Amino acid sequence: MLVEYALARLAALGAVTELVDLATLPADALLGRATAPALIAALETATRAQIIVAGTPVYRATYSGLLKVFFDLLPQDSLIGKVGLPIVTGHGTAHSLSVDHGMRPLFASLGATVVASGVYATSAQFQDGKPSLEVLQAVDRAVHEALALLRAFR
Repeated sequence: MLVEYALARLAALGAVTELVDLATLPADALLGRATAPALIAALETATRAQIIVAGTPVYRATYSGLLKVFFDLLPQDSLIGKVGLPIVTGHGTAHSLSVDHGMRPLFASLGATVVASGVYATSAQFQDGKPSLEVLQAVDRAVHEALALLRAFR
């Protein structure tokens, strides 16, 4: 939901966006046991993007294994000159550092520059499945930072 919101905000500001839902990709291909056109397309989308918005739940203080295996398949240095925008959700505030201690290094390992204001949202910040104004404002801030970084690269 927050990734979709970030993509909508980017689109409203003139960016071309595309959502890649990792959960729809074939598990065997993600694990390197097979090839799949859908996975190849997803990897190409990620390496073609200028801003990569990656969302994940946090459990046991880190991002999902699904996100990790996808990032493992990206070529080394494939995100140089690109901007990473991490969005993490978790049950409570105890895992809020997962943005800085998990997602930031994950992006950096492939060369991406990460926005200063990564987004972390707790379960308490959602009512009836909808994010609070505070969370939406945090996403807006991160989107604007991503666009500013991208302009600085040009």
